[in-house]
Amino acid sequence: MTTGSLPVRTDAPDRTASRNTPPRQPAARVGRRRLAPGAGRQHHAGPLAYVLLGIMALLSIFPLYWTMVAASTDNTRVSQTPPPFLPGPNLFSNLARAWDEAAMGKAMLNSLIVAGVIALSTVMFATLAGFAFAKLRFSGRNVLLMLVVGTMMVPPQLGVVPLFMMMSELGWTQELPAVIFPTLVSAVGVFFMRQYLSEALPDELVEAARVDGAHSLRIFWSIVLPVARPAMAVLFMITFVHAWNDFFWPFVVLDMTNPTVPVALTGLSAGYVRDQSLIMAGALLGTLPLLAMFIVFGRQIVSGIMAGAVKG
Repeated sequence: MTTGSLPVRTDAPDRTASRNTPPRQPAARVGRRRLAPGAGRQHHAGPLAYVLLGIMALLSIFPLYWTMVAASTDNTRVSQTPPPFLPGPNLFSNLARAWDEAAMGKAMLNSLIVAGVIALSTVMFATLAGFAFAKLRFSGRNVLLMLVVGTMMVPPQLGVVPLFMMMSELGWTQELPAVIFPTLVSAVGVFFMRQYLSEALPDELVEAARVDGAHSLRIFWSIVLPVARPAMAVLFMITFVHAWNDFFWPFVVLDMTNPTVPVALTGLSAGYVRDQSLIMAGALLGTLPLLAMFIVFGRQIVSGIMAGAVKG
C-alpha cells in the first residue's frame, strides 16, 4: 500500500518565526518642538525707550558736569543768577589751588589705604561668614544670622561715643587704624554673600567635596571662591565707594593733619566767605579716582553680575 505525499502550501505564514520575532513597534513620530511666540527673535527698543534712556543718562551725568563747570569758574560767576552752564577758563588753576590748600595728595593716599583695606577685609570675611550661614550646618546658625541682620537696624550714631572712647584707650585717635578696624566687616556684606551662595552654590558640589575628603577651608578655597567671584567683585566695589565717601566717623576720629578726602574737603569750606569754585574743584579731585576705577573695571563688574545671574 502506497501513501501519497500531501501537498505543502508554500504561501502559509511561518508560525514559528512569528512566535520568536517581537511585534513590530510603530515608528516614533518625530515632532517639532513648538517654541513660545517670539522666541529666538531679537527684540529692538522703540523710540520711547531711547528717549527715556537718554533722559536718565542726562540726569545721571548732570551733577558731575555741573561740578566741572563750577570748578572751572570763579566764585563770583558761580553765585550769579542764572548760573553758568558752560565750562570756564579756571579749571586747572582751581584744581591746583585745591590740591595745595587741602593737602589732597596725602588725603587721597589715606583714603586709598582705608577704602582698600576695608573693602578687601569685608569681601573676605563676608564671604567666609556667608558660606558658613548658607552651606554649613551647626547649632544656633539661624539665631546668629538673626543677630547679624539685627545689627543693621541699629543706627551707627548710637555707638560713636563708646567707640571713640575705645579708640582713645587704644591710642588710635588721629590715626588710620581708628577708621579701619571698626568697619572690617559689615552685616550687609554677610547677608549679601549668604543670599548669593545659597542660590549659586549647589549642595551636591559641597557634599561631593566632603566625600573626597576636603575640609571646610579647602572647600572654601577651591569651590566657594570661584563660584562667589562675581558677587565678591560687586561687594568690593560697593564697599570701596562707601568707605571712600564716608565722612561722619573719619571726621570724628581724624583731624586735618591726617585726613581722608571727605575730611580734607571740609578745610576748603573754612572761612567767612566760602569759595564755591574751590570747593567744587576739591570735590572733582576726590571723584576722579572713583571715575577711573569704574572706567577700568566697570565692564568686568557688569559681566560678573551677569555671570552670577545666569548661574543662579
